[in-house]
Amino acid sequence: MILFIKNFFLLILFFLSFVLKAYSMETSANSAYIIDVNSNTILYEKNADERQGPASMSKLMLIYMVFERLQNGTLALDNEFLVSKKAWKFGGSKMFVNVGDKVTVKDLLMGVIVQSGNDACIVLAEGISGSEEIMASNMNEKAKDIGLTNSNFINVTGWPNKDHYMSLRDIGHLSKLIIKKFPEYYNYFSLSEYTYNDIKQFNRNKLLSREGFDGLKTGRTTQSGYGIAVSAIKDNRRVVSVVNGLNSDKDRVNETLKLVNWAFRDFVNLDLYQAEETIQSAKVWLGKESFIPLILNEDLSVTVKKNNFEKFKVKLVYETPIIAPAKKGDKVAELHLIDGENIKIKDVYAGKDVEKVSRFYRSFSIINYLLFGVSNKN
Repeated sequence: MILFIKNFFLLILFFLSFVLKAYSMETSANSAYIIDVNSNTILYEKNADERQGPASMSKLMLIYMVFERLQNGTLALDNEFLVSKKAWKFGGSKMFVNVGDKVTVKDLLMGVIVQSGNDACIVLAEGISGSEEIMASNMNEKAKDIGLTNSNFINVTGWPNKDHYMSLRDIGHLSKLIIKKFPEYYNYFSLSEYTYNDIKQFNRNKLLSREGFDGLKTGRTTQSGYGIAVSAIKDNRRVVSVVNGLNSDKDRVNETLKLVNWAFRDFVNLDLYQAEETIQSAKVWLGKESFIPLILNEDLSVTVKKNNFEKFKVKLVYETPIIAPAKKGDKVAELHLIDGENIKIKDVYAGKDVEKVSRFYRSFSIINYLLFGVSNKN
């Protein structure tokens, strides 16, 4: 068989979850992480895998657990949970629920997302799992399931504990999952204020007043400093940015603005293929059809640094002809995504079934291939 290498789309970069090395960016944050959600491309990272106190940003894990139950129907927004003495007494930021009251899941969610209420977190944990401790254990199990590799939850509030930690990469990944998996609930993060028990409180995420910003969560403790996980959208591009370890609310706002503006200014996205769109039709050997479509199993978008176009190319690599039989979904080729010596590979699949010809026609197919370069006359 001949190794077939097809050049196309010169001037294109694709690094699936790959760090673009030419940052041209610095931040005063102790740690930072920013990712393009469309292409899953990491644009910047600093101490992104360091285990650190996430403060209230870890409430995103509890929110994920609630959203998942709302989506699968095991929980409803109008369900009510009883406020325990533990929840009512707990310190830090509050929704101001009263002991003995029954509060709806929707109100409690608003209390967590907008008001960052520790009391609301505990009421949700106790109502869903029976206790905060059981919910924290459930959060740890779910964290592993969804790919968080440097996170451990001791509580549901983000209250400081040496064994309660997350990495910024995990916070960014979790934020991205919330955006993608729960679009019907994600809009809650954009609320700038919420009133409960006649007490109006404003969202601590001051970036919501800026164009394009629509989430997610702030965090602050004496131990971890000021942090924030945000998402912003511009020209159909969405990025998630996470910073931590800053000295003030002003600093976390300014550093986030700097990172997000840089991401939108210095990079551009190219949407190359939709899932199951034919990249190319490949010749087939001894098949009942002469060609088979080559496809991806997911949309392919690339993030390109504007001033580095000339360094990048993409190649389609496969052996030709493809030998029948082939089933839809079989891996038959690869896209090589190249930047100098760095190569990322994307699997390419058969887009349909192609059966092998019968023995009776096999000899004719062999002759036809030798004469015309295809396995039959179709």
